[in-house]
Amino acid sequence: MTASSEQDLPCDDVDAMLGGRLRLRQPRRGYRAGLDAALLAAAVELTPGERALEAGCGAGAALLQAAARCPEGRLVGVERDPEALALALGNITGNQFDARVTAITGDVGQPFSALNLKPFDAAFANPPFFDDPASLRAPDPSRRGAWIADDGLDAWCAFLLKAVREGGRITVIHRADRLADLLALLAPKAGSFRIRPVHPFADAPAKRVLVRAVKTGKAPLALLPPLVLRDRGAEGHRPAIEALFRGEQALDWT
Repeated sequence: MTASSEQDLPCDDVDAMLGGRLRLRQPRRGYRAGLDAALLAAAVELTPGERALEAGCGAGAALLQAAARCPEGRLVGVERDPEALALALGNITGNQFDARVTAITGDVGQPFSALNLKPFDAAFANPPFFDDPASLRAPDPSRRGAWIADDGLDAWCAFLLKAVREGGRITVIHRADRLADLLALLAPKAGSFRIRPVHPFADAPAKRVLVRAVKTGKAPLALLPPLVLRDRGAEGHRPAIEALFRGEQALDWT
């Protein structure tokens, strides 16, 4: 992204991701993508020519990291907030992904068919963590859309299920305490669940969970070894996690 374009939006910050391979403009105030987006992108796998959709792409953090990790895939981000969508489009252009990545206006509260797109090979999302505004102190208005799912987690799961073809893959990162809800909402039309808990420390409960499901999949559920982010008493993340964040390796779903 050029210096002149950065000066056009002085209220935004530019963050380096994937070891500096990406530069992402994010709002100085409001929701800023970080660890969850990086983990979600690392969990996305695309073979050459496959198409993937991100529901609620925001400024494009997970979308663009997934695109960089899957250089022969084509990706579409869906975002309802016009300011976030404008940032995503600028980030796509600034990182020279226009040929195979785009972002469009859309709302998971509306039917997938409203987008007039054929189903994708894969879909992924980091849904807002809360359905009930009373469950947490009111977020800053600029962050509300990222924290509160106005239509509930059920709308997100229904949208993702419609967004993929039969045999298509759905990948979600969410709060660990919503795992049962995620499985229940996806199970009517998906299976072959693979689950990776994400722990801040080896001796601490999981705070996040990564879930992979296959539409019409029939394989048994698999609970995979956890991702442990840090060691107590050590600075920064574990070396394997840092390598994951730098894009030097992908998340292992086997």
